[in-house]
Amino acid sequence: MKIIYADTFFKRLIGLMGKKDFNHILLFANLRDSSIHTMFMRFEIDVYFIDENKRVFDKASLKPWRFYKAKKQAKYVLETKKGVLKIKIGDYLDFI
Repeated sequence: MKIIYADTFFKRLIGLMGKKDFNHILLFANLRDSSIHTMFMRFEIDVYFIDENKRVFDKASLKPWRFYKAKKQAKYVLETKKGVLKIKIGDYLDFI
């Protein structure tokens, strides 16, 4: 599965908005805030909040037009179409 690295302001701003379907993983980095929204999205997503040790500490499944704020500040946020990944809270991820 292809990972799209959203490491710029513009990539983070657009994210998955307006897409009809998405068969990749979107990885956000260099975050200032751990809140997300699903405004203008057309499908449900799973969102994984990851700390500096690349450990998943929070997960949310969101329908379009919702907001969510993680329990603490994340270093990375991973988004994908709902049900695609089987990641659990406490899992460690390996990515560059």
